[in-house]
Amino acid sequence: MRDAFVEKLTELAEKDKSIFFITGDLGFGVFDNFAKRFPDQYLNVGVAEQNMTGIAAGLGLEGRKVFTYSIANFATLRCLEQIRNDAAYHDVNLTVVSSGGGFTYGGLGMSHHATEDIAILRALPGVKVLAPSTAWETYRATEKCANDEGVCYLRIEKGGIKEPPFEGAHFRIGESIEMITGGQDITFISCGRILEECLQASQKLKLLGINANVVSMHTIKPIDKQAIETAALTSKAIVTVEEHNKFGGLGSAVSEVITEQNINTRLLCVALEDRYSSIVGSQEYLRKHYALDADAVVKKTLSLLKEIG
Repeated sequence: MRDAFVEKLTELAEKDKSIFFITGDLGFGVFDNFAKRFPDQYLNVGVAEQNMTGIAAGLGLEGRKVFTYSIANFATLRCLEQIRNDAAYHDVNLTVVSSGGGFTYGGLGMSHHATEDIAILRALPGVKVLAPSTAWETYRATEKCANDEGVCYLRIEKGGIKEPPFEGAHFRIGESIEMITGGQDITFISCGRILEECLQASQKLKLLGINANVVSMHTIKPIDKQAIETAALTSKAIVTVEEHNKFGGLGSAVSEVITEQNINTRLLCVALEDRYSSIVGSQEYLRKHYALDADAVVKKTLSLLKEIG
């Protein structure tokens, strides 16, 4: 995902001199080519994320399309006041890019585990919140954010599927993408790279005679309400899966739509329980430990279907 972001940002900067990229002492090696090619469109502010966001807001007010970049919690929670007061309040064209959503930096401990960021950024008026599920989505989301008015939050991770989900696929902010269709039993709605666990869960369930749709809800705000309504009408239940706290994230956003639209469906939210992730390990290890991997999703889905009858 990071490489897809850098590739698209480089293409944009070459064509559009208003693109400006600021990093908080991160990405050495990865951004060397960008810095060399576009020295007047690049700035490394060092370990000073609040200052980074303040500078970005100023550049944005002068007509620049600004991207800030750091590890997830440092790009967001550390400088939340600057995002809120300096950028979002003034509708600045700023894309806050967080590298390492969820448990991407699992080995570095809870200070680097981004499990509350979606909820917090989603609460800021006017801020769009994107968590691409694949590298393909990340590449396209980068361009959409650059050319969109106001503040966007772009939450990326490492790795990710590079190919489009199907021929002719399009990426639009606020419009989800169906990765697997035709399932009449369950619809999985996910954001971020943990979508891969849903794809695996879908295959495991298929062996048991259970068909599941898989939807990439890459935009949590504004959310695709129509896709949620369609999921409720075409399957027995909806299961949201996210690498984030269960409160305020994707599951909460989906439940809000279900309530507001008075949709008759069952909803199961698979997410980190209301706790801090107090252990360290790889992203895959932490997903398994906190019951967010494919096996856990299958187990919870089977339990839900048994309950529904």
